[in-house]
Amino acid sequence: MSQQRYERERLLHPAADVLEMAGRLGRVMLTASREGATHERIGLVDRVERSGLAVRLAGAAHDAEIDIAALGAVILDRSGRMKDKALPRLDFQDRDGAALFSLVGLDGLEPFDAGLAELRGMIADAAAPAEPMERTDVAEGDPGSLPFEAARRAGLPVTIELQRQGLRQAWSGTIEAVKPAMGFINVMQPDFHLHLRAGSVASWRTGEDGAAGDDLELLAENAQGEATGLVVRGPAAALGKP
Repeated sequence: MSQQRYERERLLHPAADVLEMAGRLGRVMLTASREGATHERIGLVDRVERSGLAVRLAGAAHDAEIDIAALGAVILDRSGRMKDKALPRLDFQDRDGAALFSLVGLDGLEPFDAGLAELRGMIADAAAPAEPMERTDVAEGDPGSLPFEAARRAGLPVTIELQRQGLRQAWSGTIEAVKPAMGFINVMQPDFHLHLRAGSVASWRTGEDGAAGDDLELLAENAQGEATGLVVRGPAAALGKP
């Protein structure tokens, strides 16, 4: 007898075991947010590499390192939709039950469920409603856009990384366009999206890893001078010092 499936399930498996299924789910988007920045990698997971307490999702479309010691429950949510397309997701929580990151299935429900068929779950509570977000227009010269515009003009490859407790995710490539829209600064590539809320970055500080040779590392800071976890690395000729 097959197991009854629920719209939302709390999986009865360690988060690391669930992550090892990532390569079976078809195209996925790993999306993580911190301090106004949402960092998304999009495509097939070619390799899942596990070493001690670390799991790495790797390949042409993914570059994420996850500390499994920081992970708590995993919620399988089948309710997501965009128009007529199902967008199932795995929501990975931290030890306190807060959202850490999600894997969203982009090829529909069938391949997603097939990839997770051997996992079991119990019914989970309904998701809390999303809090309404105040939308702010992107001001001309918003500090958040400066390194991305500089890299676009230079036409040189850079790395855009998001760091938060338990997760580091990066993308490297040449920025084709920087588009302000809907209150966000957007960098949109086929395998990567960055959505940076207007006004969330007050300045960029040169990191310690950016002092060697011709490379530069820039750390985004909020209005209180605190690092937000958004990092840009690349040749000084691409980034300059905003």
